[in-house]
Amino acid sequence: MKALVYDKNSDKKIELREIKDPEIKDSKDAIIKVEVSSICTSDLHIIEGFVPRAENNIVLGHEFTGTVIETGSGVKKIKNNDRVAVNCITFCGECYFCKKGFINNCEKGGWDLGCTINGGHAEYARIPYADYSLNKIPDNLSFENALFVGDILSSGYFGSKMIEIKNGDNIAIIGAGPVGLCSMITSKILGAKKITVIDINQKRLDFAYSMGFCDYIINPLIDNVEEKAKELTGKKGFDGVIEASGGKNTFEIAWKIARANSVVGVVAMYEENQILPLPYMYGKNLTFKTGGVDAIYCDELLDLLSKGKISTDFLITKKFKLDDIVEAYKLFKNKNDNDLKFAIY
Repeated sequence: MKALVYDKNSDKKIELREIKDPEIKDSKDAIIKVEVSSICTSDLHIIEGFVPRAENNIVLGHEFTGTVIETGSGVKKIKNNDRVAVNCITFCGECYFCKKGFINNCEKGGWDLGCTINGGHAEYARIPYADYSLNKIPDNLSFENALFVGDILSSGYFGSKMIEIKNGDNIAIIGAGPVGLCSMITSKILGAKKITVIDINQKRLDFAYSMGFCDYIINPLIDNVEEKAKELTGKKGFDGVIEASGGKNTFEIAWKIARANSVVGVVAMYEENQILPLPYMYGKNLTFKTGGVDAIYCDELLDLLSKGKISTDFLITKKFKLDDIVEAYKLFKNKNDNDLKFAIY
């Protein structure tokens, strides 16, 4: 089959190759035909060497949907011909962490697809623990409609859940990229009354506002963020802050604009260490939550999509064939302001 392989020893780093088709290795595995996949910033992090645990000569891609073509003898819920969304987290469903809902810390899994085992930028993929790692797509949704359920949409929802939104809350989201946008649409579902989005990319801010995803926008290149935050919150700060940017100073912005006794949820992936200046924030009584996404709400998100309460179709701004995926990676790395996510067929 055709597959995009990461080779750290190659000057190109990635190459579309012919490799062996995947096979069932465990009774709980399933093989799927990949229908649509997408490129994630985390894929770029692997290529750039920021993910030390990533295996060399691995097939990239952890955001995809497909059709089940084979299942192991231990797979009970998933059947051949099921249309499925793939969870970016591989999890057994049975260990201590899985039973607590902390699937990112599964004792037998974690972020494996496209990192330590072959992922979805290929014609076919093997999915371990298929009964847990695959979610059936409702009949009224297409593969494209469900493409982001297992990663980007789950990450946005993870951030919204992190900050414990209550009805009527006035929250801030730092970052108007795909994860930030998904946090906006899910925060409204959870009861946020007012949403302020902060980003230095004015086109993305304008897009979020024009789509009705937020109520206010702040551009740090134009506005004094702290002063603007006081103005929008009656000087008390936001009831919760989601950090979905991962910029050099965005963590600092997050805790400074948060209301005392609120929650700061960090879903961003940083390339550098961040400072927690406890003496300066003493007395704000803040709670910080951070980590890789625990994507345990995929069925709930698929139901919201199926009922038309949310949609992520707007995220797909370019489409490519698998044969052109190397070029798609180049464009994604240097994408313009109007590009959000690429779909690979």
